[in-house]
Amino acid sequence: MPPRALARLARWAAGKRAFMVLVAGFFLGVAGLSVFGTTMVYTSTEPFCATSCHEMANNSNLEYMGSSHDRNRTGVRATCVDCHVPHSPIPLYIAKMGALNDLWSHHVTKAVDTKEKFDAQRPKMAQRVWTYMKGNDSRECRHCHNPANMDPDRQSPQAVARHAKAKREKLTCVDCHFGITHKVPEGGPGPQELEVDRSLIPRSAIL
Repeated sequence: MPPRALARLARWAAGKRAFMVLVAGFFLGVAGLSVFGTTMVYTSTEPFCATSCHEMANNSNLEYMGSSHDRNRTGVRATCVDCHVPHSPIPLYIAKMGALNDLWSHHVTKAVDTKEKFDAQRPKMAQRVWTYMKGNDSRECRHCHNPANMDPDRQSPQAVARHAKAKREKLTCVDCHFGITHKVPEGGPGPQELEVDRSLIPRSAIL
């Protein structure tokens, strides 16, 4: 090939190189976002949360099966994800990063790989979840249960009185509604006895 033709081809390739880099970057970005999104979705499914590791399958999931969140008169189920995974983007990403710590501290280190170990850690794990839920005003509970849509006429007089008391005392859902699905650990403080910085709790959706 003549030198002039080679030079012309080199100039053409140089001009296209930047374009090809941009195209390659675009497709790599799309692929990366697809993998990220798929990972977020898959790790937020009931099968993944309940049965992907024996710690959950042999403990928490067994307690969940047959509970009121699993089987009830309406047939509406609340799965692991509904209660334990935030539904808003930023809290979701933060929770997923925290889950990496759980993967290490619970699964890799085999800290709760037997029922005996799991039960020994139950008070600590329960109190951590209760504190987290109190700190965000039971955000995941409110994803399904909207106090504004509660009909007092369809509630028992006892429920109406207790909800009014909760509003007066600025309690949140988990202060009263706990141990619904999982066993309550023996000994130690319950949700109402746990201290949190209540000034950080949003009051916009309080009962």
